[in-house]
Amino acid sequence: MSKDTARKEFTGAELSRAASFARLRFPPSPTETPPVIRFAHCVVVCLLVITAPLSGRAELPEIRFDRLKPLGAVAGTEIEVEIAGAEIDGVDRLLFDHAGIQAAPIPEKEKHFRVTIDANVPAGTYDVYLVGRFGVSNPRLFAVSKGLTDQQDNGQNRTIETAQVVSMNSAVNGTVDGNSEDFYRFAAAAGQRVVIDCQAQRLDSELDANMTLRSATGSLIASSSDYFGQDPLIDFVAPADGEYIVALHDLSYRGGYPYRLEITDQPRLENVFPPVIRAGEATELTAFGRNLGSLGGQPSTLSVDDRPLESMPLPVAAPSAELLNWGQYRFLNHPTHHSTAPTAATCTLLGMQAVPSGMGGVWDAQPLLVTNNPVTIESEANDTQETAQNVVLPLVVAGRFDKPRDADWYQFTVTEDGAHYFDVYCERIAGRADPYLVIVDDRGNRVTELDDFGHRINAFDGHLRDPSQSVNLSKDRQYRVLVQDRYQRGGARYQYVLAVRRAEPDFFAATIHRTNPNPGGANVFKGTATYLDVVIHQAGGYNGPVTLTAENLPPGMHFQPTTITNNTRGTFVLWADDDAPDATGFVRLIATGDMDGREFRREVRPYTRVWNN
Repeated sequence: MSKDTARKEFTGAELSRAASFARLRFPPSPTETPPVIRFAHCVVVCLLVITAPLSGRAELPEIRFDRLKPLGAVAGTEIEVEIAGAEIDGVDRLLFDHAGIQAAPIPEKEKHFRVTIDANVPAGTYDVYLVGRFGVSNPRLFAVSKGLTDQQDNGQNRTIETAQVVSMNSAVNGTVDGNSEDFYRFAAAAGQRVVIDCQAQRLDSELDANMTLRSATGSLIASSSDYFGQDPLIDFVAPADGEYIVALHDLSYRGGYPYRLEITDQPRLENVFPPVIRAGEATELTAFGRNLGSLGGQPSTLSVDDRPLESMPLPVAAPSAELLNWGQYRFLNHPTHHSTAPTAATCTLLGMQAVPSGMGGVWDAQPLLVTNNPVTIESEANDTQETAQNVVLPLVVAGRFDKPRDADWYQFTVTEDGAHYFDVYCERIAGRADPYLVIVDDRGNRVTELDDFGHRINAFDGHLRDPSQSVNLSKDRQYRVLVQDRYQRGGARYQYVLAVRRAEPDFFAATIHRTNPNPGGANVFKGTATYLDVVIHQAGGYNGPVTLTAENLPPGMHFQPTTITNNTRGTFVLWADDDAPDATGFVRLIATGDMDGREFRREVRPYTRVWNN
């Protein structure tokens, strides 16, 4: 799967972070009032003044947002940013999806804006759009940090001798030059654990970064190229007091691509286990990460790239079952570290993201499935058929391939004839495995083997590495299930959730702008129409109709309910009156369905194309 797949597009309601439970921060439910009054899962639509008549006029240019520099800033500060793209002449506004981030144009500098980040803006990533004469652009990501100090690439750091001095716990905004490296020098004490994280692809930069760490004398200590997708990360313990040098370059030595480099010794979360919780039940997760000792963390038995992780308990309050009723996955952050194909990785999830609150450190939003069924934890003595772990249907088991060549076996007895749905969640919850699943009956016969699934429709990549399929099973028969990584890898990042249940019909709906496979916005000019591509992921044997409607339309904009029957794709049309007033806002799409007398109501999940190469 390539980096050019679409990513999930989020809005203020999803990113408001209004609720805080125990030591995890959850997104607000749709019934709560977020600081920014926007609907969850929205599509940006802009109505514009057209001075010339549309009749006989060629198609208007499509505004496209290619690049924002720098890629982020620390909360409570003000910075100058530069925009780049196509048809961006006349852009006079940057629209962020958090009310605490505001921008104003700099009159004497074309395509430059002054951005102010309120101190109360939570750390995370936010969408930013360009607004101008040709409408609203596609979004790009902007990172907000806390507990760090912003520093800028000085442009004179292209050799080891001229390495730029930066402080510990800093975030450096830089841009790579072709055929050169950027060098940074920082001090560390013996035994100090330091994490160096280059954020580029995760922030919509095309940089394919390669990073090395050397001692002050030039001895190589560590290197990294692909940790979060194409973004490198180095975790090391300083062997002695002194200075250390980070070198960063594009793998193909291309120039002009921005990055944000964090150098920190603060607590940092890698993941949580189990990555699934039951609706209505408080529970306690285990957080795994680095430098957790200051928060009471203890050494764990898990490691990443031979670097040990620490662990600490993380209490979680009971999540509401409301999100299951709506078929939701509530986001705090963009899941750009989930997968090489975030389209697929977030389209068929039920649950939420959560972030520890009230603690210093660097915390990526953690994906959590939410289920109505009891959660079972994998027993490590299940490596063979003979030692298969006994479980009961309906099954939700949280597992992990703790070591290379780990094989996890489960066995259960079926109480009803008919279709049972098997799901392995791994890529969808930021696991690094490529899992496959084998079902064997009590006579030793292989029933089936499940692997990748999903729809690829034009450039909308809904395909992913997680097995998901309905299988017919027989009553009173015992079955064994093997779950294993296709390449037999293992470690702390190889967690998964296996779910087995009676097949129940359901569907997930997603939408993307009409300019796909190119990046683009969703714009309607006065007296014209536009459309959105719609993708339907059917599950559990759902084969009923799906009808799409829109809410929160601005005055003068209209839609016709669209019904998709026996298909995985369709289009949704919006149009504007000739005299519609100008508007820039968020529109909510709703998908409803009906099958066997059961009614479904689902929010449509919007996506945007990141790149087309």
